[in-house]
This record gives sequence, structure tokens and C-alpha cells, in this order.
Amino acid sequence: MDATRNTVLEAWMDEHGFSSNSLANAVNLALERLTGRIGKCDGRQVRDWRSGRVKWPNSATRKALEDVTGRHAMELGFMPRGRPSSTVTPRQEDEDPMHRRTLVAGTLSAAVAAAAPGPRSTRRIGMSDVESLQEKFGAVIASDHNRGGQRDIEQRAARLADEALNLQNSGSATQRVRSTLYAAAASFRSSAMWAAIDGRRFQDATTHMREAQTLAELSGDQAIKFRIWSHAGSLYRHLGRPADARAANDVARSLHITRRDPMFASLGIARQMAIQGVAHEHGNLRRTFDQAQEAMARASEDRRPVWLTAFYDEAELHSLALSAYLAAGDWPTAEFHAHRCLAALRPHMRRSLAIATSRLAHAQLAQGDVEAATHTAMSVPAEAATQHARVSRMLQEFSAALRATAPGSASAHNWTEHTAAWRPSA
Repeated sequence: MDATRNTVLEAWMDEHGFSSNSLANAVNLALERLTGRIGKCDGRQVRDWRSGRVKWPNSATRKALEDVTGRHAMELGFMPRGRPSSTVTPRQEDEDPMHRRTLVAGTLSAAVAAAAPGPRSTRRIGMSDVESLQEKFGAVIASDHNRGGQRDIEQRAARLADEALNLQNSGSATQRVRSTLYAAAASFRSSAMWAAIDGRRFQDATTHMREAQTLAELSGDQAIKFRIWSHAGSLYRHLGRPADARAANDVARSLHITRRDPMFASLGIARQMAIQGVAHEHGNLRRTFDQAQEAMARASEDRRPVWLTAFYDEAELHSLALSAYLAAGDWPTAEFHAHRCLAALRPHMRRSLAIATSRLAHAQLAQGDVEAATHTAMSVPAEAATQHARVSRMLQEFSAALRATAPGSASAHNWTEHTAAWRPSA
């Protein structure tokens, strides 16, 4: 008998901007979270699902797919062998042995429950409620660029995500308002995720990521989906897992919004460049930078989310290039991009200033310019040097490299005296 196409799955993929390859990548990441092993799903398998050649994927793959989509496998058009096609209601007890509740599934249940107003509620939730939350989101973004990576920023963003979900349960609302509230909750949760990444609290970041991904799916908002998957790529890059970073960033880059708006496309390409640096793909870096710069040049002055307009510009593009070339060991090119980044940075980007300056010091020291490197490192504000986890780590690594490169030098002595002031007195 001829296979019947799974039009339900196809419709879900079209609605949420997934290609066969990007859905396979998302399923593989979910499989790794579930099993601890990297998944082996590929675009061909997804095409088999769509065509109906595979009507019921194996249990682990089904569970991963359900985590990605927030829907039961039968709600995605799959059907167990031997079950009549007219039966479409998922069973309460499935033969799937993986019944343990993951954090994502738990978040989905909580969020869906929050969407149903209480039986006695008479309040009408409107866009004014959403706009009040969005103003708070702007404050979180501002704090991030000023004091990035701090635990209080992470905790505040997480509380505001919960506030957005609690608002769902406080009265009646239109579907548009509910979707926007889910997008707000996802935005706050993704900011909590980024603060944890920036503070090198990677386990916390992973927890926030899973919750943010679920909320983004409930919202249907392409921009916030892009932010979360792009942040996932950054998380895996900082963990030294370039293959996973590339897979997550590919999901972000495959979303429809990157085809509609060149600025999103540019950011996706620029973060791909940073991943290439970690993977030591030296030959691709210049071409990828040029592609990101060209996409940015094509972008119009459209209205965009505050999280994007607050940080992504020419300076951030050069910052990502600096990161890429530093990881790849091309010190002169890294220094070039550092100077371009620092020249273009907007005044409110204080966290980015400290990071770029620390990276510049590394690039100068690696070229043997000990005095200039030490002077650069000493210009990093003490607050960032002691309170921002990424900056602190980079300067600790700089100290070790300086001692190895120029032990006993005047520069090493000056640096030791300079950093002594950072240590609290007994």
C-alpha cells in the first residue's frame, strides 16, 4: 500500500520555520539531553516521516520530537502500527518506556496550565499588561549590557518569566495576547539563560534554555526562537562543543525570519564564524565575516526586538570576529578586529568593552608585545575584572601567560602590583 504523507507534521514544520535538516538537528540535541548520547537523526529521516514511509519513530526519537514540538507524537500525525487511522486521541499510557518527566515537559505542562484562566476570574488581560512587562524586559537588557553575567540579573529575569506565566492565569485574554505573553516569558527566560552563560554557570544556563525553548514554541514568535537557539549555540561554544554549537546555530539560521530580515541572517552568520574559530576552521573565517557584513549592509531600518537592536551592530560583528580569530590562533587579525570593535562600541556596552579589551591584551601578548599587552589589560575596569566571570577568567589566563612569557619583567611586576589592589584585604 502507498504511504500517506504526514501532512500534520509538514504543516507544523512550515508554521514554525523548520526544514528537514534543522528539525533533525533539534531532535538530536533533545536526544542528547534525554539519553546522554548525541542523536543520529538526519534530514533523510525527517523526510521519511513527512512522506509517511515511517509512521511511528522509535521511542527515544518520539520522546525527543515531543520535547522539541511540545506535542504528542500522534498529534504530529504519527500512528502506531496496528492502530486505526481514525483514532487520533493520544493514549494516557503509551508503550514508550521513557515516561520520566523532563524539565521541558514539566515546563510545558505548567505553561499550558497557566494559559487556562480560573473559573471565577473576571479580569480581562490586554496588551497594556504585556507592554508593562516589555518595559521591564528593556531594563533587564540594559542591566545585562552594563553588568552582564551577574546572578541577580539571571534571577530577576527568571522571576519576570514566572510573572508573565502567572499573568496568563489571572484572567481571560485573546489568543494574540496569550501568544505575546508566552513570547515575553520566553524572552525573560532567554535573558536568564544568557546571564548564566555570561557568568559561566553553564548548568543553570542549560535549565533556562530548556524552559525558554518550550515557551518560545508556545508563542510561535520567530524572533525569540532565533534568540534562544542562537544562545544555545553560544552555550555549546563556551562549553567547547563546536559540533553541538553549529547544530543549534543552524536551527536559528534555518528560521524564516533570517530570510525576511538580513539583520537576523547577519547575526546567525557572525555567530557561525565564532564557532568556526573554536573548531580551528581558519580558511573559512574571512569568507564568513564578509558574508555577515554584507547581510548587515542589506538590512533596512526596520523595527526589531530591543534585545537585538541593543547589541548587534558593527562593533558586535567585529567582537565575534575577534573571538573567532583569537580561538583560531591568528593573533594579528584578532588584534585588528579588537581595535575595530573598540572604536565602534556604543557607550552603554560596558560589559562588551571589558571583554574586547581583555581579548585585545591576549592578542598583543601572543605577538610578544608585552608592554602594550600589560597596559591594555590594566585598562580593564576593576569592577569587570573582579565581578564578571568571563572577564575574570580571561585576566587570570593573561596573568599566567604573562608570567610564562616575561617572568621577572617590569611589565609582570606592574601587573602583579595592579592586580593586588583587586584582592580584598584580610
